[in-house]
Amino acid sequence: MSTDVQADPAKSAGSASPLSQRRPLGDRGFQLLALCAGLLVLAILIGIAASTAQQGSDWFSTAGFKGIFSTVWDVGNNQFGMMAFVFGTVLTSVIAIIIAVPVSVSVALLLTEVVPRRWAQPIVTIIDLLAVVPSVVWGLWGILVLEPWIEPIYASIASGVNGIPVLDNLFGESNGGVSGASFFTCGLILSIMITPIITSLSREVIATVPAIDKEGAYALGATRWEMIRGAVWPHSQSGVVSAILVGLGRAMGETIAAALVIGSSVQVTSHLFVPGYSIPAVIANEFGESSGEFRSALIGLGLVLFVITIIVNLVARWIVGRSTRRSRGA
Repeated sequence: MSTDVQADPAKSAGSASPLSQRRPLGDRGFQLLALCAGLLVLAILIGIAASTAQQGSDWFSTAGFKGIFSTVWDVGNNQFGMMAFVFGTVLTSVIAIIIAVPVSVSVALLLTEVVPRRWAQPIVTIIDLLAVVPSVVWGLWGILVLEPWIEPIYASIASGVNGIPVLDNLFGESNGGVSGASFFTCGLILSIMITPIITSLSREVIATVPAIDKEGAYALGATRWEMIRGAVWPHSQSGVVSAILVGLGRAMGETIAAALVIGSSVQVTSHLFVPGYSIPAVIANEFGESSGEFRSALIGLGLVLFVITIIVNLVARWIVGRSTRRSRGA
């Protein structure tokens, strides 16, 4: 009679517990190093937020949270309302994203799914070079070339939409007319700056889609657009959204280019062709000459921008996670 014990087919052939309990020293060291690196990043973020809040405490103790929603910015009377700068930052970033995202994603799909590799590679090189152009170069080009050229176009558009509801409020003339240095010009410059970044990152993500998924879609009779919508987009959606977030962060935090072309006018208005201001621009222009509560208010603006960026990232991650769960459920 045999005494051999047959293995249970429902049980795995090997156990992971000895491996998890006796990992090599290199694996444990790498795990510890990765953990320390992650905690270091978290500690740096907390330190930045804490130090910024401490240095901006004078403004917060005086104005409180009501100062965030105030539009009055009067340095002489120590009134530092932040809403005009928050409005300018959000508005120019939204304009940049609206212009840049369709162009970026379209170019990324064109380079990966349509254009042959031998023709796509030179275009990719040019896009990568555009992504590293310094922001001061874009700002100087905007104020010296784009601004004088586009101001007559603004005037023509404003006269064309005069009296038309909604369009007149957005693109019409305000009390001071239109200006080449405006919210829209700043958003346009920012869109030009972030388009190469979003395009490069999106292209890298889309290029990772397995060829078998695309070939399977074609085998089922799908057109190119149906293949992109059914095979490419679900696989690369989260990566493309991450690329958009990187571009949005660049747009919201851009300083020199925005300071040169936005016009430096503290106001909240629906008109896009008028001068405005943003948080990075006012910090760059006025921080060197500030002191006391004025400097504290500028540092508080930096903290507000930091919080806005975190909120935008959390909302975007939630949207991506929700859409991913829906696609898996489908």
